[in-house]
Amino acid sequence: MNYRRFSTPAFLSCAITFLCSYVHPHDKQKTKKEKGNDTYDVIIVPGVPYEDPAMKLILKSRILWAKYLYDTKTARNIIFSGSSVYSPYVEGHIMRIYADSLRIPSKHTFSETQAEHSTENIYYSVLMARKLGFKKIAVATDQYQAVILNLYIRKNFPEVEILPIDYEKIDLFTAYWPEIDETPAFVENFVSLVKRENPGKRFKGTLGRNVNDAANDSTYENTRTPFISGLLRMVKPAMATSPFLSVIYNTATKQP
Repeated sequence: MNYRRFSTPAFLSCAITFLCSYVHPHDKQKTKKEKGNDTYDVIIVPGVPYEDPAMKLILKSRILWAKYLYDTKTARNIIFSGSSVYSPYVEGHIMRIYADSLRIPSKHTFSETQAEHSTENIYYSVLMARKLGFKKIAVATDQYQAVILNLYIRKNFPEVEILPIDYEKIDLFTAYWPEIDETPAFVENFVSLVKRENPGKRFKGTLGRNVNDAANDSTYENTRTPFISGLLRMVKPAMATSPFLSVIYNTATKQP
């Protein structure tokens, strides 16, 4: 048995898991479920594919959490973020339709519809928030995505806080959940991201590399987070045994 060929995937899996679960001590105060009596000008809620059955509870939990934060005056406004990525429904519009049905005033909700990756949910939503004049910004999402996005946010948007879902507050399985008319969010002639981009291009997007300009006018090197740098360092030695990883690495490290 080729020991290196056998051990490389396991090593990468363990290393990636470690990187995703790491929270810098400096950020522990930023990821409290509720930060006292703080009120945010706006919260950002990243979307998920609307038609994916596996994502239904995630979608519901994020929207109910946003409603809770609005109802308790923790957030004054909400930006729902996401394009039509893996389904023919614009995620930002779908979530706003649900928000309307849950009686969150539409004058306090907004749809960001460019983002196709989680990092882009943050990037484009922060740009929108700034254009709307909002100063105090937070991301409201589930704990898993909060961990994944933590390093990206800390590096690129240190002023943005994270509010992970407190499931004891939202009654996920018993809370009212409306039937909606999703027609306004439907995209004609939709083409999935899987068909529009190859794996290398999608991986670049996951790393936040599809955004042409960093939000704070920083350089490419300044936008590469510790998570990304660590991941690329791990992938590089494995290229000798995996042509696929070689393609991914070369695509992700190519200068824009």
